Amino acid sequence: MSDPIFFDTWLGLLRIPVVGILAYATLILMLRISGKRTLSKLNAFDLLVTVALGSTLATVLLNKSVPLAEGILALALLIGLQFAITWASIRSDRFQNLIKSEPTLLVHNGRYLDAALRQQRITREEIGAALRQTGRSDIDEVISVVLETDGSMTVLPRS
Repeated sequence: MSDPIFFDTWLGLLRIPVVGILAYATLILMLRISGKRTLSKLNAFDLLVTVALGSTLATVLLNKSVPLAEGILALALLIGLQFAITWASIRSDRFQNLIKSEPTLLVHNGRYLDAALRQQRITREEIGAALRQTGRSDIDEVISVVLETDGSMTVLPRS
């Protein structure tokens, strides 16, 4: 027997709003309790947690084999791990260096730093796109371009 494409059961349809409302409300409550940092995008690790939370919520909503209680436990686990790792990184420089990257200078005084570009796998065309986003068209118009810990680029213009 194959899986239905358009309709399975009325109970299956009812499950989505019931589980969805409960899972969503629980996630909002957990995020409020855990603080703003849980969904920040300060670095790649934070982005990973945000994507994992969204994926887990979607799985709870759409996968009938995942009970609501297990889904809520999975969300709580991700939030708890995020809290624990950020707590530890604030208290230990060694742990912080293990988890988080440092910003990287890619352009300095209008000159590309080719070794940094290669190390970070950034092209000159990507630097050009970052310049255009700030209304600049020439590398000589900036003091520096920094690759931030969250993967975004900061362009510091000349005065």
